[in-house]
Amino acid sequence: MNNEKRTHERIPTNLSARWHAASGTHEGRVEDLSLGGCFINTQGMVDVGEKVMLLIQLPSGDWLPLRGKVTVYHQLTGFSVSFLPADDKEREAVQRLVATQSQSVEG
Repeated sequence: MNNEKRTHERIPTNLSARWHAASGTHEGRVEDLSLGGCFINTQGMVDVGEKVMLLIQLPSGDWLPLRGKVTVYHQLTGFSVSFLPADDKEREAVQRLVATQSQSVEG
């Protein structure tokens, strides 16, 4: 039986990230990415269900601001977050980033 809950394919990546939650501001790396969310490798602590403000550094050097909700937390490893895009502009920015990273993996 497949217990996979994801509805979007995850793409391996390695992007710098900063995130802010109740525990403060932290840094990490986005290890995989999809249209619906990502996994952040970090030692910072979060609670499942907590909302976070996330900045992902784009290949151009610019930062993409996103909101998300923590879905899974692994102590000393990181956490998975589901994106909570505020509008179509944010959704389109995530789509562009996923497309860019997908091409990097394939090419």
